[in-house]
Amino acid sequence: MRRTLLSICVLQVLSPASWAEQTEGSPSTLELDATDVIGTANYERADGPVQGYRATRSASATRTDTSIHETPQSISVVSKDAVEDLGATRLQDALDYAGGVGRANNFGGQGLTTFTVRGFTTGEFYRNGFPINRGYPNMPDANTIERLEVLRGPATMLYGRGDPGGTFNVVSKQPLPERTVTLGSQLNDQGMKRGTLDASGPLDEEGRLAYRLNVVGEGGDTFRDHVETERYGIAPVLTWQATDATKLVFEGDFMRNNAPLDRGVTRYAKQTGTASRDSFFGEKDAGKLHNDNNMAQLRFEHMLNDDWTLGGGFQWLDGSLKGNAIEANGIAADGRTLGRNFNYRKLEWTDKDTQLNLTGHFDTAGLQHTLLTGIEYEDYDYKSIIQRSSGAVGAYPIDIFEPVYGQPRPALTRTPTHDKENLKTYAAFVQDQVALTDKLKVLAGARFERFEHDYETYVPGAKSWQASDNAVTPRIGVTYDLTDTLAVYADTARSFKPNTGASRQGGGFEPEKGKSYEMGIKWEALDQQLSVDAAVYQIDKRNVLTTDPVDSTFSVAAGEVRSRGFDVNVAGNLTPEWRVIGGYAYVDAEVTKDNVLRSGTRLMNIPKNSFSLLNMYEFQDGTLKGLGLGTGLKYVDERAGQTANTAFSMGSYTVVDLLSFYKINDQVRLNLDVKNLFDRDYEEGAFGNVYAYPGAPRTVQVGISYSL
Repeated sequence: MRRTLLSICVLQVLSPASWAEQTEGSPSTLELDATDVIGTANYERADGPVQGYRATRSASATRTDTSIHETPQSISVVSKDAVEDLGATRLQDALDYAGGVGRANNFGGQGLTTFTVRGFTTGEFYRNGFPINRGYPNMPDANTIERLEVLRGPATMLYGRGDPGGTFNVVSKQPLPERTVTLGSQLNDQGMKRGTLDASGPLDEEGRLAYRLNVVGEGGDTFRDHVETERYGIAPVLTWQATDATKLVFEGDFMRNNAPLDRGVTRYAKQTGTASRDSFFGEKDAGKLHNDNNMAQLRFEHMLNDDWTLGGGFQWLDGSLKGNAIEANGIAADGRTLGRNFNYRKLEWTDKDTQLNLTGHFDTAGLQHTLLTGIEYEDYDYKSIIQRSSGAVGAYPIDIFEPVYGQPRPALTRTPTHDKENLKTYAAFVQDQVALTDKLKVLAGARFERFEHDYETYVPGAKSWQASDNAVTPRIGVTYDLTDTLAVYADTARSFKPNTGASRQGGGFEPEKGKSYEMGIKWEALDQQLSVDAAVYQIDKRNVLTTDPVDSTFSVAAGEVRSRGFDVNVAGNLTPEWRVIGGYAYVDAEVTKDNVLRSGTRLMNIPKNSFSLLNMYEFQDGTLKGLGLGTGLKYVDERAGQTANTAFSMGSYTVVDLLSFYKINDQVRLNLDVKNLFDRDYEEGAFGNVYAYPGAPRTVQVGISYSL
């Protein structure tokens, strides 16, 4: 890690000279959108920067550059300004204020955290419209985010297999028409140290070739005992305006995360209490898991004429998660001796995704159409092997209240996981956005998809299988403008997601299927500077995996769950000085049918009530010009730690953050933040029926950025 941080520092020192001799070119040809072409430089693009906190356009919900006000779906956009104001280092920090988004499983500090949206756990993450949640990928670094978009409800019609609660799309930073270099550094009192580089500019005199480069190096201690992490990565972007009608974009993200497997604290029913939030039940000398992720995208856009555009591209993902770890086996009769197993895992994945879209704008019989058609092919490979030591409670014990480390490492005696799978997806979709009148607009579409799933296991007694499924996932939505600033909408959509694993008979499972109904309003308040949307919804999902009534060690796809509720979200610039983002969500999520669970059982990690609001005030004039002061408030209701008839509960909590920055001049910005001001002890999410991950204690974080 020292070498990594030193390399970042060297890059920071040398970068001004590296780009000093480049010539600034004309920005005119760099205004082409990666999805649709927008004509004016001051016009907000769906893939471009947001002014303050209020976004007006999005391509995530329609794959076309569309006004959010005219999109029949609840959408929140967390802008780059909001990410910077929060001092965020991870994507999950930004999602805390997206409205109705909660944390679920963080994979023991590894990979991509899952979240809760509208009553369901989701890990559906995309980057510029391409899936990045295959395997166990690293969480995207905040330094690469231009805007982070949350789509509530199913997005299967456009993106394919997924959960019906919600989908996230990361719009990454793209090259700028003028040369810029920004060096950043952050650290906190828990031991984190971080350095970043964000450089961009033209590479030729005409400005047709441009680049952006983001580099990050991070490491140090955490609030968890004996848990040290390191993270480093590089994300280059290169754009080439080949002709006035054709643009090519190459984008990469190469990231490595090294961290111990840290599941959190255990919550067994027979425990005599809960360990302190800094207790770690692993061993420091067990080493770290090494999570390597490589991503490359090649995107293109070609204007066939003024009305029709051909676009798409190819994405390649390659990753691995390897190393030793320690996990819990159970609790002894004394209620404090935790059984553990030592284990080794090697997980590897590769994903190739190809997309081709055609977008057209035309009129028929006086009706305005935006037609989108597309095809997609994805080929996903995954291999895994996990070896473990004895599962006996007394084989490798530790006291959860007075842990003593340094026991001899037990031998690996079991191989419960050794398999590989391949999932191929073939899809075609069509979507039409029609303006029936100036006030009434309709969106309708359908996706036709085929899945071919091949699962092979090498575990004795387990069975391999092959399966294929066909799915049709339609969507229809209507928006009606009551006034120039107030619209009502309704939307219904279906979702589809293949289940993994093997049944008692040796075959695969029926896929999960969901359906959603949503009605809401969208209001552009305060002279159209504050966006307010509110919605009521119901989502039903069936073929959820549940316990096989014949053999409880297996599952069957027979469960049904339902979520219904209400959410309201706000984002905008109340005045030139004051900007806000946040939301409230009420969620009633429960089991409606199951072989073992009672109807009405609450779904794990889902609070009935949650609220978040970020306020930031930046002085524009006078002696305090450049000073920004803000508060962040998060409230999360009580949650079930298991989807079970008898489940442990995670208590409600309220966390307050104090945020501040000072722009000394156009080049230097200082940050000082106090997270969890009142040092609230809470649990942010549960996993595996026995683990709960504690939230961080009061943390003071400082940062500086310098732009050349």
